[in-house]
Amino acid sequence: MRNVIKLKLCCLWLAAFLCLAVLPCAGATAPNDSTSRKPTHYLGLDFRPAYTFPTHSFLDGQNAAQKPIRTNLSGHLKYGFRFSPDSYFGKVYPHAIQGIGVSYNTFFNSSELGNPLAVYVFQTSQIAAFSPRLSLDYEWNFGVSWGWKKYDATDNPMNSIVGSRINAYINLGLLLCWQLDSRTSLRAGIGVTHFSNGNTNYPNGGVNTLEGSIGIIRRFGSGQRREEAAPSSVSIPRAVSFKPYFSYDLIFYGATRRKGIFPEDSSPVLVPGSFAIAGFNFTPMYNFSPCFRAGLSLDAQYDESANIGAHIANTQETPDAANIRFHRPPFIEQFAVGLSARAEIVMPIFSINFGIGRNLLCRGVDTNSFYQILALKTDLTRRLFLHVGYQLYKFKDPNNLMLGLGFRFGGR
Repeated sequence: MRNVIKLKLCCLWLAAFLCLAVLPCAGATAPNDSTSRKPTHYLGLDFRPAYTFPTHSFLDGQNAAQKPIRTNLSGHLKYGFRFSPDSYFGKVYPHAIQGIGVSYNTFFNSSELGNPLAVYVFQTSQIAAFSPRLSLDYEWNFGVSWGWKKYDATDNPMNSIVGSRINAYINLGLLLCWQLDSRTSLRAGIGVTHFSNGNTNYPNGGVNTLEGSIGIIRRFGSGQRREEAAPSSVSIPRAVSFKPYFSYDLIFYGATRRKGIFPEDSSPVLVPGSFAIAGFNFTPMYNFSPCFRAGLSLDAQYDESANIGAHIANTQETPDAANIRFHRPPFIEQFAVGLSARAEIVMPIFSINFGIGRNLLCRGVDTNSFYQILALKTDLTRRLFLHVGYQLYKFKDPNNLMLGLGFRFGGR
């Protein structure tokens, strides 16, 4: 029951993130921006057939159906908006569309995997224009999926990759966008998708797909954007004065995680219960342009599960999930301080942060390593933002979620 409650709290955080992230005026103001300038609205419809990577024997055919699971199909309905071309964000990011989407997914094995639904925020923008009507765009999706059939020792024993009915949904795609007229565009491309629960429950093998995508996006409403009035000419955004500057992000986060250990001369053991995570990042960053900033981050994290595998208290019997006991590791083995290099792509409302670092103050195999961070920041005000991140160890081992709040100092 405790694990279910903690998982629901994580999902409530993500739900709050989704609700706040798509408000057109939710703290997304900038110097000289006016909330009276109305955004342009869009509706989109996508279909995405996909190949499911056989990352586990269950997907390779060791399931109740005795068939490989290779195919995924999803349908997406999306609402998005652009800022007015006369606003600050409309001038600096004239092609950016952000909003919320819903999707239906099937792996054609509903009895063991389910047919999950997803709700997500998305952002799309132009990378390069090849002609007045053809461009290369990107799009990312981030949200929550539910309706999964999770592992159950009695009812679903062969599904050893999905341990939660609710999982995170992450997607990144590249798209060719063909403008049919001033209101309608056709888009097609490829992308990758990842479903997992961020180690909040086990198993957490995750599901990964490589997809094709075809869709249509249409502007609606009586207004017409200045750059869309004449699709035969390429829009050139008006220059916005920008002077590079430093800013400083201070982030506090927390989460829970499950833990599996590998005792000597014994099978792997899933430790009962969940463990707490708490940490902070202090990140000075140099803003090179309105779209990019980078810097170094001081990262500190306490992980209640770190290095417990080296402190097993059982001496008379082979430990298993029912009888395993631990001595509490010393604090220095569960607390680590590291330094990471950070790069951040900045867009209206959202920023995507990438980091790679090394723990410098640490002890024990669980913390004495390199770590990687991927995070999405969502502006609530000019100084306050939501932080949803995920940390890996050694470029491959999933570690923990990072759900928190951030404060931005300095700068403009």
